[in-house]
Amino acid sequence: MNNNRSIKDMNMLFQKHRIQEEIVEAKQLSGTTAGRVFRLRADSGEQYILKWDDPEQVRITCDFLNIYSHVPLLQKILFKDLDDTYLVYRYVEGETHSNRGAKKVWLTRLVKEVFNTYVRLPDTEPWGRPEYPRETWKVFNQISIDEARENLGDVLGTEDYDRVQKVINRLFQSDEGPRFLLHGDAGVHNVVFKQTELIGLIDPSPMAGPVFYDFLYAFCSSPDDLDPDVLWDVFEHLEQVTMDRSRLMEEALVHLYCRIGLSNKHHPQDLPTYLQAWELWKRV
Repeated sequence: MNNNRSIKDMNMLFQKHRIQEEIVEAKQLSGTTAGRVFRLRADSGEQYILKWDDPEQVRITCDFLNIYSHVPLLQKILFKDLDDTYLVYRYVEGETHSNRGAKKVWLTRLVKEVFNTYVRLPDTEPWGRPEYPRETWKVFNQISIDEARENLGDVLGTEDYDRVQKVINRLFQSDEGPRFLLHGDAGVHNVVFKQTELIGLIDPSPMAGPVFYDFLYAFCSSPDDLDPDVLWDVFEHLEQVTMDRSRLMEEALVHLYCRIGLSNKHHPQDLPTYLQAWELWKRV
């Protein structure tokens, strides 16, 4: 449909949900979501995100945001369709990836204000994402490193894959402990900064897993400050997790391997720095 018709339809949605705003601009955003995402601007200056997606994905996202509605850094739902085909929330204006300051600072804030609020799920809940449930946490990690190996090609060799495989086999031999409702995609691409200050964590991809998954995912999501001491210092603020340093470093090695695979596929400009970090972490 043309842009004028889009704005008209979006104003009808706002009126339907009794939101007194006049939408004057709608811009479709690109991204990894399978649905359609628009950034809307009202004549008041307020901006919104309108997301159309598969009803199950909308429901999962809404459930996550409603459960954590008390967390200031997460988005607040303005309204959604009764049939879960769309949802609207306020736009968080800032930058992702860049101008983020020291990792120790923003990661510590994520730990204290988001990860420490995570709620435990029933032990019967499948591991991983609702649309791709996994029987065990080991299976989830096995799939992740196998995908990373494919993404890496010849960037890292069989010896590196075997090293990570041995870690997984050793760490996940028995019951994997409690699972929590996680953001599931808490990397710098979804962390919003304004003048280097963290102001939001957007676009959840909810999943069931241990709290430290989101923590390590965030730590490995950018190639800067991949320092074991930084990781350990921030980890001490993480509640609901008990783990010694050697176990944490092994868990981080698995995440780093997977992140290098994603870097090679999507962000090759970061690859040299990641590979330098990999050589360091293999000796930790």
